[in-house]
Amino acid sequence: MNQYDVIIVGAGPAGMSAAVYAARAELNTLMVDFGEPGGQINGTNVVQNYIGVGSISGSALGYRMFQHTRQLKVPFQKKKVVKIEAGEPLHRVYMEGEEEPYLTRSIILAIGTTPKSLHVENEEKFSRKGISWCAICDGAQYAGKDVIVIGGGNSGVKESLFLSNIVTSLTMLTNYDLTADEVAIRQLKSKTNVQILTYQNILGFVGEEKLEGVRTLDTKSGQEQVIPCAGVFEYIGLDPHTNFLHGLHIMNHQGYIVVNPSMETSIPGIYGAGDCTVKDLRQVVTACSDGAIAAQNASHYLRKHGL
Repeated sequence: MNQYDVIIVGAGPAGMSAAVYAARAELNTLMVDFGEPGGQINGTNVVQNYIGVGSISGSALGYRMFQHTRQLKVPFQKKKVVKIEAGEPLHRVYMEGEEEPYLTRSIILAIGTTPKSLHVENEEKFSRKGISWCAICDGAQYAGKDVIVIGGGNSGVKESLFLSNIVTSLTMLTNYDLTADEVAIRQLKSKTNVQILTYQNILGFVGEEKLEGVRTLDTKSGQEQVIPCAGVFEYIGLDPHTNFLHGLHIMNHQGYIVVNPSMETSIPGIYGAGDCTVKDLRQVVTACSDGAIAAQNASHYLRKHGL
């Protein structure tokens, strides 16, 4: 029978950090993920803000993290979790293609998110090679250059404020009007190197070897144009990988897992960590912190209840 002290669902930075702390707490641990260990950072060209590491490719950082879990002999299975049933004292975790559930005394959900895409011409071609979804991660490489930000919500406006201090010029493109909070909008409009174009439909990206611009349609005038740029940042939302958790009722209306500062959900013994939780800053360092906190509190929970 497959029975564990903790099953960690997700092998990104949050999941692998949780695995390290769980192993050091001498918990019988299993880490599972339907993708490769590393998660979303595997597609990041350069990570420059993970403390103590300096500049490193996302895939290399993910590999180092995974090797750390291997050194601690944390078992990893490349499987997709399709359902979780909460129980007392054992929760049931169902894997795709398997009838019998895995039993565990605690669960850490570190299942991450996927940035929403526009699904337009050449987007896939320039994904992470001119098109980014993280200004803090990739903004520095556009110092002194012209960039475009797509999306006028809070994330788009706040990241544009950050980028405006780095780049020569920034053009914000939105489908409708800006929807961020008024204070942030006012701050952005005060920037002399920022241009805001509303009611722009993104038709595609242009360029041969490298990204050269964005092709747009002004939905009010009907005019098409190509706006030149060296890089694009998309902020049209995120999709947390939480569809299989709806029966647990631990998410908000956007699908993010609701946790307290101890990373506990409303179900005893079930924790959330990383980008899939309700939080302000989604970065590698905060994901690792979440994973450590979740594993530490899972250990305390198990010992407190004599499990």
